[in-house]
Amino acid sequence: MHVCPWWLAYSFDNGLRRLIDPVDEALSKWVKPGMTVLDFGCGMGHFSIGAARMVGKGGKVIAVDLQDRMLEVMMRRADKAGVVDIITPHKCSAHEIGYAGVVDFVVSSFVLHETPDIAVALQEIYSVLGEGGGFYLTEPRMHVKADFFTKEMTTAAKLGFNVEVLVPAMLAYKAYMTK
Repeated sequence: MHVCPWWLAYSFDNGLRRLIDPVDEALSKWVKPGMTVLDFGCGMGHFSIGAARMVGKGGKVIAVDLQDRMLEVMMRRADKAGVVDIITPHKCSAHEIGYAGVVDFVVSSFVLHETPDIAVALQEIYSVLGEGGGFYLTEPRMHVKADFFTKEMTTAAKLGFNVEVLVPAMLAYKAYMTK
């Protein structure tokens, strides 16, 4: 299992990313005010902070990561962005999310390929997602080969997700799934 070190995340979770991968553009079709969103592998908060702005004071974002340092940096950034009261940090393990609630939407960006067992990770995501809920997934084209992404989509479909593969972006494969 490979886990991106917290310090390396600064190289791709920065102002440039916010310009080329704006959260509102990626999620506005699905994430609405008042929703509960889980960011699986939140890193330094790119999607957590953006989703918190979208769900507003009546919503909630569960920011999940297995590295304490990522969660600490993400919460500092959330505080600076004025959304710290909407985000709840949640430390997971390498093998389970460990979140007992139900969410309306899950986002996972550039993380699924790092999990030790893709099927287990997808099953965990499926289990926290409410009926009819959505799951937006991106994977980095620079690290993940097309056939591996296809395998992830096949695994998701076998677990019960309705899978729609989206047009890839310059840096990422993308999919939207529903339960």
